[in-house]
Amino acid sequence: MYPGIIKIHVYNSFRKLPYLQSMTEKPKLSLFDFTMIVVSLVIGMGIFRAPANVAKESPDTFLFFAAWIAGGMIALCGALTYAEIGSRLPVVGGYYKIFSYAYHPSIAFAINCIILVSNAASLAAVALVGGEYITAVFNPSIKDPEFLKVAANAEFIQWVQITIAIIAILIFYGVNLLGLKMSAKTQNILMMIKIVLILLLIAPIFFAGTAAMPAPLTHVSPTLKEYIKAFGIGLVAVSFTYGGYQQTINFGAEVKMPARNIPRGIFLGIFVIIVLYLTINYAYVKVIGFEELKGAKNIAAIMASKVFGINAERVLSGFLFLSVLAYVNVLLMSNPRVMYAMSEDKILPPVFKRTNPKTGVITVSLTVFAAICILVIFWSRDFDTILSFTIFLDSFGMILSAATIFILRKKTKHLDGSGIYKMKLYPLLPAIFILSYVFVAVSIAMDYKNNKNAAVIGLSVLIAFIILYFLGKSLKKTNE
Repeated sequence: MYPGIIKIHVYNSFRKLPYLQSMTEKPKLSLFDFTMIVVSLVIGMGIFRAPANVAKESPDTFLFFAAWIAGGMIALCGALTYAEIGSRLPVVGGYYKIFSYAYHPSIAFAINCIILVSNAASLAAVALVGGEYITAVFNPSIKDPEFLKVAANAEFIQWVQITIAIIAILIFYGVNLLGLKMSAKTQNILMMIKIVLILLLIAPIFFAGTAAMPAPLTHVSPTLKEYIKAFGIGLVAVSFTYGGYQQTINFGAEVKMPARNIPRGIFLGIFVIIVLYLTINYAYVKVIGFEELKGAKNIAAIMASKVFGINAERVLSGFLFLSVLAYVNVLLMSNPRVMYAMSEDKILPPVFKRTNPKTGVITVSLTVFAAICILVIFWSRDFDTILSFTIFLDSFGMILSAATIFILRKKTKHLDGSGIYKMKLYPLLPAIFILSYVFVAVSIAMDYKNNKNAAVIGLSVLIAFIILYFLGKSLKKTNE
């Protein structure tokens, strides 16, 4: 990350874990730098699709906006928890090292593998969102509910969207095969497009009329049980949109004056994200209408059409598709490197370290990850199924990784007062975060019919990876 810095391994006799320290003072992230990192880690493609899922499950606009505020509060608790974990254990290897240190290596292996599968599922979900948007440009009839009521039409459109999603993955698989420099340049261009889109989504607030304002909150009187159930299912989609803050775990030792700047940066970053998300969702409800939003898919394009006309809808759909490609590209860039690191630690077979000598591309890991993404698309075939599956898998990673703070607080007590970041309101904040994800996981499991066995499949994947770890260990002993 920082050129020109000579690094050495220093081993702490108490922890027996490698720590990277510098022979010279490292450049540190300022409060502004860290705040922007938090914002950029969270804002992704979910805001262009997930609000429709939240609206669908919400009986009224109060619960709709409450879910978005709650999601932000949960993200705040999580980001503060992960920041302290990273500050107490700033090891190279991220999640695997932390899981391995706090739990058994089998848990570390299984959780890291399901995180990779979850990331592949997220990529597949976003690629399908891109397929939805771009298909609407070439075939506007898919916005007609009567057209989609015909089974043959719905099946055809679904396969068109699947094909587009797979083509997007294959294109950026090819881009990443050309090397990091090419994929990084592509990412910079696509990220700029996404920033412009976020601003365009807010613009309709100032141009649209008030005809589509939300209906009064009194038109529905659901029971408390129905409210809780709707809130839990709504949080599934909200969690997908707020994801990314857990990467603050990687910056605990890199922030200037961490005890002061880490909590401030996280508070500021999450506050900006909450305000931005609430503003965008208010624009959706105002322009599209709450009831219509429930059945909408390409919501951003619908907004553009209502405010600026059909041509604007087509242009915005094209830009949204390019934004989708930015997410596809960045996950194809990052996840093969995780697989490479796991292979270096002898967690995955040595073949995952294989690189192209000319380009430096991690070819086997990249190919395997792209293949997993395509397999997930064929398995699920729609965004909603993948959403439940990936959030259920994420829940395991979130719960177990956040819980390591209780172990680390005891084992690294000697670091207190040494300048590391230490969260206030402990253990309340990590407890709120963990219980929130338990609630989300239970909500997915209880919504059995709509989620197409997402919880059962997720549990099966986790158990399969744990079994695979012990099988691999047993085979290694036999060969020795």
